[in-house]
Amino acid sequence: MNKIWIKRGLLILLGLAAIVVLIWAFRPQPVAVQVAQVTRGSFQQLIEEDGKTRVRERYVVSAPVAGKLQRIALKVGDEVKPGMLLGVIEPAAPALLDARTERELSARVGAAEASQARADAGVARAQSSLEKSRADLMRSRALAVRAFISPAQLEQAELAAQLATRDLEVTRHAARAAGFDTAAARAAVLRLHSDGGKTADRQWMLRAPVAGRVLRVMQENEGVVAIGTPLVEIGAPGDLEVVVDVLTTDAVQIVPGDAVRIQRWGGGESLQGRVRRVEPSAFTKVSALGVEEQRVNVIIDLTSPPQQWQALGDGYRVETGIIIFNTPDTLKVPVSALFRKDGQWQVFVISAGRARLRKVEISRQNGSEAMVSSGLQRGEQVVVYPGDGLTDDSRVTVR
Repeated sequence: MNKIWIKRGLLILLGLAAIVVLIWAFRPQPVAVQVAQVTRGSFQQLIEEDGKTRVRERYVVSAPVAGKLQRIALKVGDEVKPGMLLGVIEPAAPALLDARTERELSARVGAAEASQARADAGVARAQSSLEKSRADLMRSRALAVRAFISPAQLEQAELAAQLATRDLEVTRHAARAAGFDTAAARAAVLRLHSDGGKTADRQWMLRAPVAGRVLRVMQENEGVVAIGTPLVEIGAPGDLEVVVDVLTTDAVQIVPGDAVRIQRWGGGESLQGRVRRVEPSAFTKVSALGVEEQRVNVIIDLTSPPQQWQALGDGYRVETGIIIFNTPDTLKVPVSALFRKDGQWQVFVISAGRARLRKVEISRQNGSEAMVSSGLQRGEQVVVYPGDGLTDDSRVTVR
């Protein structure tokens, strides 16, 4: 009988042990989390964008006249001084003309000379007519004094003299126009037979307007250029500024005088700059994802010593961080601990091995940190990168 009770007791103990093992196996396990501390310190809010350097003042020397440009010997990087010769433009050679065109030009000269002769004859005829009208007027006035003719006849004689004067003026203008046409026709023939090598006295010298270095040579080889053609670009590479295009929604937060941190420009340490101007007009730019964005240029002056950035040149890429807010002491938390729930910022705070859900108020944030207005205390631990499996009052273990 005792053996039977002993066996039953052992079976009961084994059953209880199995139940305990099952409960232990299926009980909720602590969630492994990463944590970070709420700290106090300096906080900066930046607008980070790529930019590029450019010469502050650049001068483009263009062709002041149309003609044949001699080859420009200057190279990019050459130093120039005010008044230094950059290039020479001389008159372009006349177009090649065939025999038919040459005969046409000669015929035009003959026609122009005939027109001029006809105009000169008209001037002589008008001059004779004017002299006769004036003589008739003098006789009419003498007869009118003796009352041999009526006043109406005297007025008619005066009008005839005035008309003859006007006719002479018209014929003289026509003769001048015919003379100009003859000169133009003769000039075309002279250009056809002119010597293209005798143009040294008609060369146009292009000279540097300022001191600096050659940034670009747009037209290096010899050739015919039109008036206004850009030829050489000059600037001072040591006088640089940085141009950054930012979103208009960010630009409204930037004011002249804001400090700028310039990084990843190729040098060993960051450079310092300051916003000089936010341009008043924006432009449309298509992003890499094909989205149209409204952007505006921000002009930045380099404030670091020139010795630190003398290796920079025109058009170099830089990464800028425009500081729009800066405070030396504030409560802050990593942005990776924040998430939105019910329209409010919330975090998981570690307390007694459990994650407690807590609402917080955030006033500002940058790419890595957020400035806390209320809801957290210095030294508290918060969960960073909280997963979907983490809920309020969950047991946690710190990884």
